[in-house]
Amino acid sequence: MLYGARGKRWAMTERGRERLSRQPSTLRIGPSQLYWDGDDLVIDIQETAAPIPLPLRGQVRVHPQAMTRHVERLDQHGRHHWWPIAPDSRVSVQLSHPRLGWSGDGYLDSNWGSEPLEQGFTDWDWSRAKRRRGGAAVLYDANRRDGSALSLALRVNPDGSVEPFEPPARAPLPTTRVWRIPRATRSEHPETGQTRARVLETLEDTPFYARSTIATRLAGEHVTAVHESLSLDRFAQPWVRMLLPFRMPRWP
Repeated sequence: MLYGARGKRWAMTERGRERLSRQPSTLRIGPSQLYWDGDDLVIDIQETAAPIPLPLRGQVRVHPQAMTRHVERLDQHGRHHWWPIAPDSRVSVQLSHPRLGWSGDGYLDSNWGSEPLEQGFTDWDWSRAKRRRGGAAVLYDANRRDGSALSLALRVNPDGSVEPFEPPARAPLPTTRVWRIPRATRSEHPETGQTRARVLETLEDTPFYARSTIATRLAGEHVTAVHESLSLDRFAQPWVRMLLPFRMPRWP
């Protein structure tokens, strides 16, 4: 997903098993690849955006400020896991199509599981905020299909250590304008009065997923966070599945 003054470009292409190649330090999927170059994760992008087939070409370098070994089991049966690999990173982007460059703060994580997400969860929201003195604060709230719930609040320190903290109170956010995706986060209530979380910008508004930037208060700081909301009940609807190939084409 690329956002900029010239508009957005989205590329998420599904490819067959024969287009996958994996070694200890390299992952290649179709014409694109990820590999480690010293301490940097390098991402070479050779893709075509959808639904408008514009080229997306270039390189992203992710330099972790600190890496964690902290892995969370998201469900009670061990079918879904999440690893916040490098919640505080420096990222540089150099693209040839479109021609632009950028550098700033970034984030690297990984989810994996042994069943489709919609079988384990009805919905979730997630957010990550950089802390002023380094490190990050990460929230993860999920409603499981069995009726139980998950609520994680993690403080990631500059040395890579991870400390859970008490999740602040839930704070409602407005639904997205087009697809009416529910959004909520958490925000601390300091003694001086209630701190209200608010949406700064909606980056993605799709039938089952929203990405936004928000202002909130976490771990004793006023922060700007990247926020995601995912409705897996909506994702499981047949009419949504029919729309997926227009944004997520499948190639052999």
